[in-house]
Amino acid sequence: MTSHLIINAPIVDGAHSERSAPMQVLVENGIIIDVDKSISSSKAEVIDAGGRTLMPGLIDCHVHVIACLADLGRNAMLPDSLVTARASRIMRGMLMRGFTTVRDVGGADFGLKIAMDEGLIEGPRLVISGKALSQTGGHCDFRGRFDDSPARSNGHRLGSLGRLCDGDAEVRRAVREEIKAGADFIKVMANGGCASPTDPIHFLGFSKSELMAIVEEAANAGTYVAAHVYTDAAIRRAVDCGIRSLEHCNLIGEETALRAVEAGCIAVPTLVTYDKLSSEGLQLGFPADSVAKVENVRIAGMESLEIMRRVGLPMAYGSDLLGDMHKHQSDEFVIRGQVLPAQDVIASATSVGARLLGAESRIGSVSPGFEADLILVDGNPLDDLRLLSGQGQHMPLIMQQGRIVKHCALN
Repeated sequence: MTSHLIINAPIVDGAHSERSAPMQVLVENGIIIDVDKSISSSKAEVIDAGGRTLMPGLIDCHVHVIACLADLGRNAMLPDSLVTARASRIMRGMLMRGFTTVRDVGGADFGLKIAMDEGLIEGPRLVISGKALSQTGGHCDFRGRFDDSPARSNGHRLGSLGRLCDGDAEVRRAVREEIKAGADFIKVMANGGCASPTDPIHFLGFSKSELMAIVEEAANAGTYVAAHVYTDAAIRRAVDCGIRSLEHCNLIGEETALRAVEAGCIAVPTLVTYDKLSSEGLQLGFPADSVAKVENVRIAGMESLEIMRRVGLPMAYGSDLLGDMHKHQSDEFVIRGQVLPAQDVIASATSVGARLLGAESRIGSVSPGFEADLILVDGNPLDDLRLLSGQGQHMPLIMQQGRIVKHCALN
């Protein structure tokens, strides 16, 4: 693999409130070898950043790469071949926005990871939960109220986000099957949701004994559980049951947020999806009843950011977009920037995301020994988070594990 020496590159990684002085970064065999003000290398190809900001590759901790339709019930019925082809396009779009790692929280399978490793699909590094676990009538049950067909969720199909399981024995088996199939962690639907037809937002998903059984099985496999949760009651219940990753959290209260801090949890807000579902969801096929549900959580989202920051609950970056709305993935930076300091927003997509993935010694920082996932940004995102939004138009260079996947002329 070609060696690269990036010069004249101030660094921003979310660890500091200001850009560093111009630095040089040596990359060999996909790894950052050295970071210093002056580095000598006779064999490296020199890339002059010209004062552009060098950042770690971005990390999105809440995506569904197989969600090619906004209507998730219809998405689950699509043939695997079509879903794979559409997922490959979705994943390439993510990479071209500077996201070199994403955590899929329901849907993607181990086959997509193999395709990535073999270079058959170009996209971010995938960390997967396999199929999300839902109770009957929960957030992955897309049968309508008058559909009394056997309780199944097409969970075997690639286009399905989840599978149904009920009772301690069934949920234990489901966890074991997902781990066997290659899941890196487990996702559960522990609250009602917007996309599903028969579970209002306030519904609590699974009994406490079921949740604790899921957490125990995940721990036995050396991993953790992420939970779809909106309401304060559902969040507190998840924390008490040992769940580590709290997705969405729009209706969290301060006392519960403090409890989550004490338990060592990390939250993953996903505000951009509610913004886009509200404005674009109906025309893109998101069911009308589901669009109405979105308002229950959208308005409270900004306040939840303030609460979690105030008590010190770490927040990783998440987007949770569906169908043609994936193109708005980077708008989460701008939305959070209305409430949070730019440094915190950037850290959510670098060091905090890496910590949630258990990869804080490998990705999320421009440091020696880390994988060479790097992006160059025109300007300083600490001054203007919009530089990280859009379709990567302000990113002339994107590098993934030392391989340049985008390189525009640097003048």
